[in-house]
Amino acid sequence: MLAVGLCVDQRYLLPSLVTLVSLAEATPGNDRAAIAVRVITTDLSRADVTALAAAVRWLGFASFEARRETPAAHWRVVEGGYISAATYLRFHFDQRFLDRPYLVYLDSDTLVLGDITAPLNGLAEPRIGLVRDLFNHTVGQGPALPGAAERWPPFRGRPYFNAGVMWCHTRLLARLRSDAAAIMSRAGRHIHFNDQDALNLAVLHRDNAQPLGAEFNTFETDRYRETGDWIVSVIRLRPPPTSPALLHFVGSDKPWLPSCPPTPAVRLYRRYLARAAALLRATPSLSARGA
Repeated sequence: MLAVGLCVDQRYLLPSLVTLVSLAEATPGNDRAAIAVRVITTDLSRADVTALAAAVRWLGFASFEARRETPAAHWRVVEGGYISAATYLRFHFDQRFLDRPYLVYLDSDTLVLGDITAPLNGLAEPRIGLVRDLFNHTVGQGPALPGAAERWPPFRGRPYFNAGVMWCHTRLLARLRSDAAAIMSRAGRHIHFNDQDALNLAVLHRDNAQPLGAEFNTFETDRYRETGDWIVSVIRLRPPPTSPALLHFVGSDKPWLPSCPPTPAVRLYRRYLARAAALLRATPSLSARGA
């Protein structure tokens, strides 16, 4: 019934598999066997795709497909040296490629710990399920969507959403891509957080965001405590859930980097990382025996 979609370049090949390993472990076998995995990439080689496909089959998902796309040249990365243009590939998913009625999009720096399909049960067809951003939570406050609240005053004070996880009916995707293309062409001056700002402008204009609980996109915040105290006031106002269904490692301190502070959540991530690395190393034999 649903497809899980990821946007992957070569830097994120192993992290994307970590996300899928965690999804497999959090999803009962019968449910997992109904989930299709779809990947859009800018630069994965044929060998990379073959290895990822073999690993996905071994994990017990229903099917795997990958497609190469190139984001438009003017869809530039504004903020985040650790972010590549592959982040815009979320707008290239379409109903035919997904071949399922629902899409659950996942960033490749996420760890699935619970049932992330639950939001689909109450998702109205015209709406896109999103979780409010912990750090930049309100339009007109902070660096997100620069100048948008002045240009469109009714948007000021509206919720601003994180784009790391997204739920929607696949019939909406053609319109979402069209909206994003128009925004990047005509309102690019309001873009700071790249595709996330484009997505937020799209749902603001359509008024079709369906807010979901923070447990479905919980920021890992302990890493930030290692570098300063600013996070303390943020957590005091909006404390993250203690039992997340999905843990999101936002920012440049990614848990697979040796320099990342080894918080409890990072240590948990690295256990999944070891499993994913072992699985990726085994994929030639998996492919040979048709797993």
